[in-house]
Amino acid sequence: MSYDLAVWDGEQPRGDDAGAAFDELYERYLDSDDEIAELSSRIVAYVEALVERYPDDVASSPWASPPVMGEASGPIVYLLMSYSRAEEVSEYAAALAREHGLVCYDPQGETLRV
Repeated sequence: MSYDLAVWDGEQPRGDDAGAAFDELYERYLDSDDEIAELSSRIVAYVEALVERYPDDVASSPWASPPVMGEASGPIVYLLMSYSRAEEVSEYAAALAREHGLVCYDPQGETLRV
């Protein structure tokens, strides 16, 4: 079981528009059979900072689908974390997204993490 977050480079959507923005980005960049799109430099910097704190190449990794960079395409990264570490890791991931000027969305709760 995992807890998921989506982080993307773009304008902060209004509350009700967040789900539609996520769905569009997910379909276009993550659920497509097309080649992986060139990563946004802000997403690359974000993922690098995230895995510096929570490495994805160790046995104690909180990531359910490493490597984390492999879950990124274009302006979005989809983070899958083990449920047992979800509270700790998702709190940090959301705060880090804010620091990087990125949008953080919780697809389970269908809400922005601000």
